[in-house]
Amino acid sequence: MASFDVIIIGGGPGGYVCAIRCAQLDLKTALVEGRETLGGTCLNVGCIPSKALLHATHSLHEAEHNFAKMGLKGKSPSVDWPQMKAYKQDVVDGNTKGIEFLFKKNKITWLKGWGSIPAAGQVKVGDEVHEAKNIVIATGSEAASLPDVEVDEKTVVTSTGALVLGKVPKSLVVIGAGVIGLEMGSVYARLGSEVTVVEYLDAITPGMDGEVAKSFQRILAKQGFKFILGAAVQAVTSKGGKAKVTYKLRKNDSEAVLDADCVLVATGRKPFTAGLGLEALGVEMEPRGQVKTNHFATNIKGLYAIGDAIVGPMLAHKAEDEGMALAEIMAGKAGHVNYDVIPGVVYTTPEVASVGKTEEQLKEAGRAYKVGKFSFMGNARAKAIFQAEGFVKILADKETDRILGAHIIGPMAGDLIHEVCVAMEFGASAQDLALTCHAHPTYSEAVREAALACGDGAIHA
Repeated sequence: MASFDVIIIGGGPGGYVCAIRCAQLDLKTALVEGRETLGGTCLNVGCIPSKALLHATHSLHEAEHNFAKMGLKGKSPSVDWPQMKAYKQDVVDGNTKGIEFLFKKNKITWLKGWGSIPAAGQVKVGDEVHEAKNIVIATGSEAASLPDVEVDEKTVVTSTGALVLGKVPKSLVVIGAGVIGLEMGSVYARLGSEVTVVEYLDAITPGMDGEVAKSFQRILAKQGFKFILGAAVQAVTSKGGKAKVTYKLRKNDSEAVLDADCVLVATGRKPFTAGLGLEALGVEMEPRGQVKTNHFATNIKGLYAIGDAIVGPMLAHKAEDEGMALAEIMAGKAGHVNYDVIPGVVYTTPEVASVGKTEEQLKEAGRAYKVGKFSFMGNARAKAIFQAEGFVKILADKETDRILGAHIIGPMAGDLIHEVCVAMEFGASAQDLALTCHAHPTYSEAVREAALACGDGAIHA
């Protein structure tokens, strides 16, 4: 039996970041992970491999549609799907090995296997029981399916199966118009699949700023996406490598059937806590399956939880922030996460990024606000790369000018959003952003122009 200051269960972004910060704070740290590689869902079968495929297929799109416009003539590249998947795996391997190197560098013990908590202060891995002053549940989440829908990860797949399909399907039905469904749909649309998205709600990307969501849907439709909104899926059946999706339109109760070579069930994710022994331990849970916490602490002394296992947005960077904050707390310092400044990004082309409040949220709260908006049509750099669709929208308090939120659809939106994040973290006003010199020509000038639009007006609009 080994004894540690901290044992973390789960090697995803929340868990491994927490482990590294604990080690940096001189806590004797171990992490339990049953996969052959560290990094959790994100690095192995989530964020990283999907971004590799998004990059590869975006490059294909550029070659097919924009190279000739730029004077790059020649035969369009053909797709070697096995090689593209091998490239994706190389990206994954490089990142997961990097985490393993960081563990060795920081002298973190990797307890290989699946963990459970037989008693307070104890973690069991295989036949061994280890002791810890503090235990952290960082077990992440798993794909949520639909009732009575059988996923075989070949014809009816989750995001995991969508990364390793045997061939590019001629037709793909995506159930769910959230981030995962639209990103993976983009990959296969660029590879030539006919992509149809079936969504229960009347708009895509639930929770996104309404104006951005509408623009996003229009752009994706121009890229070949078909959308069936307000549709409740009744059944998914598969036979002989083909699938059928039966759905009912909520507005008139009419039923229809879609035929597909592949169905991607992208209806969200749910906390993964099975096998930990939480019920026997008496750990309090939330109604939707998350571990109930107060500043990461559960009702069991010395037991904490972070990331997708607790309430909040299921985002890798949210889990990382919580992992670092909890490490600080366990080391006797003041750990903190500002949940009002957690950005969200959709890595399609164009990218979509947001932080803070939407217009809908501000209206519901009765908050007086103003809008500064700037189209990428006025940004020279964006026009040069054929990505002038989209805009930057900044929401600021009507009286104080303090930035309340920002929403970007356009090139590099996932990177541009962070200057707004930093501004919000320091309580900046839109004018503060507007008075900050931005290099020309850059996409970030659109952010400054939107900030200017909150005041006397943008220059290039």
